[in-house]
Amino acid sequence: METGWTPRTMKARRALDRIVTLPLLCCVLSTIFSMRMLAQTQTPQFPAQATSTLTVRITGIRNPKGNLRVKLSRDANVVEVREVAIDPKTLTAQVVFAGLPQGVYAVWLFHDENLNGKLDSGFMGIPKEGYGFSNNPPKRLGAPKYAETALVLNQPQLTTEIKLIYW
Repeated sequence: METGWTPRTMKARRALDRIVTLPLLCCVLSTIFSMRMLAQTQTPQFPAQATSTLTVRITGIRNPKGNLRVKLSRDANVVEVREVAIDPKTLTAQVVFAGLPQGVYAVWLFHDENLNGKLDSGFMGIPKEGYGFSNNPPKRLGAPKYAETALVLNQPQLTTEIKLIYW
């Protein structure tokens, strides 16, 4: 029975197997070596997102009635709302926002004298209660643009002062 394999074809077949197997073996060994080296290399440790503390001092409060409602925004989205007590002796207040990711923020607040949770307004929408924004933009009808009130928080601590506006 003839298999078709002669000593000459068997020799050629072995040579062909070596030619194909050698590069394949090199590729496998190279991959294994690379994976071992990668496993031994330490993964880089990236620092955690830097955080900051923003302190807001509020001045120009006309009386100790009620409290202050403070809104902190980041990129024009409200991050946090707080009620802050007024110091009756100094007619000032302070609020501290700790652990904030660094970025651009704005603060808006109003003096809620009657504790109804909203900025009361009268004729033509003119506020009856005091209000203020970060960077203290000038008094005018309507709210300032976000860019006018933006604070860049890129250091461990930032303190800003807001003076209330009453009409």
